[in-house]
Amino acid sequence: MPHADPSGFRLPDLRFAAVDLLVPHEKEDQRRTESLAARLRESGILRNPPIVTPARSDQRFVVLDGANRVSTIRAAGFPHVVVQVVPYEGPGVRLSTWHHALGKVAAEELERALPSIPGLESHREDLSHARALLARREAIAFVERADGAVICLHGGPDLHARNALLNAVVDLYRGKHPYHRVTRDSIEEARGRHPDAAALVVFPQFHPEEILEVALGGARLPAGITRHVIAWRALRINMPLDVMADPSRKLPEKQRWLSEWLAERVEQSAVRFYEESTVLFDE
Repeated sequence: MPHADPSGFRLPDLRFAAVDLLVPHEKEDQRRTESLAARLRESGILRNPPIVTPARSDQRFVVLDGANRVSTIRAAGFPHVVVQVVPYEGPGVRLSTWHHALGKVAAEELERALPSIPGLESHREDLSHARALLARREAIAFVERADGAVICLHGGPDLHARNALLNAVVDLYRGKHPYHRVTRDSIEEARGRHPDAAALVVFPQFHPEEILEVALGGARLPAGITRHVIAWRALRINMPLDVMADPSRKLPEKQRWLSEWLAERVEQSAVRFYEESTVLFDE
């Protein structure tokens, strides 16, 4: 977990941001976006703000978590959205990786289709060597099957070319077959939680500089492979959609309203922070 010393607690940096200045770093998940749009219409509130970080070079923000929320709000035509701003280089942000556990049909189709991707090379490796190649970024990913076979994937001369290949690989099953996101690069552990898993697609550990370069360069990583763990993440802000959607109120006015709203929440003792890890059952 990121460092979250309770003695250093500060209110999260919540701001209104222009939707046009938000740059996702990953593709949205169409299935999750559709269900999110329905929940937003039904509730009339934004429960949890997207997490963003300043682009450093201009006024834009890169979306670290919440690509589906941003996509849904943009599609609805909202001019502004409340975001939580975090410094990417700070101790309160940890970047890790999700891996994808595939069912039998998805795994079989993936293996058959891999040779059709231009510029992608694949060959069999033992697991330890595949992990070493991925750690050195000499491979872009590897697929570990339930029978122990490992297919190592290579290609692309630079970050953007490798990212394009990764998208092509994930597009072979994303939106066509369900899959599970897991944090460990072990098919055995994945099958312990998901007995239907027939193969595990293992992705590399990215660095923040790579995330920024891909996003600000106009590309997107595949959906659901980066995981940002945030200390002091703001939850349950329950921001009314009509405030964000109102085109007659300019950004400074909305920001003043938000500052007053935050002060009122603090005054009413409605803000609580949890030092311990927390499990939610109503997401």
